[in-house]
Amino acid sequence: MHNNEMMEKEEIYSKVLRAGRRTYFFDVRATKAGDYYLTITESKKFTNDDGSFHYKKHKIYLYKEDFSEFNSILQEMTDYVIAEKGDEVISDRHQKDFKREYDTPAANTATEAPSTTEDNTPAESRFTDIDFDDI
Repeated sequence: MHNNEMMEKEEIYSKVLRAGRRTYFFDVRATKAGDYYLTITESKKFTNDDGSFHYKKHKIYLYKEDFSEFNSILQEMTDYVIAEKGDEVISDRHQKDFKREYDTPAANTATEAPSTTEDNTPAESRFTDIDFDDI
């Protein structure tokens, strides 16, 4: 019980960000000397074949002396990603219910013959259905 009381005293301020299967915990904690630092924890839920589940956690400890440079680099990196790839989340395309809207006209598609190989098998039969849940 003494250990639980210490944990409660260490947590000063907390925020949670739920993002699909991932949850991010932002916690301000106190050192023994009474100074503050930040922990950022990523927790990801995994489901086992038997239906049970477990979580994998990764934690970053961030101290005050690193805040400014960390914020600067984080902002630079997020700006770069958005500038290069935009706001669309590409991994959403791999969801089972993703429907891509094409700009190409649908005219003449019904009269075109399906693509075939040299042995006259349709191109679609050469592919395997793959589930991309973990990408």
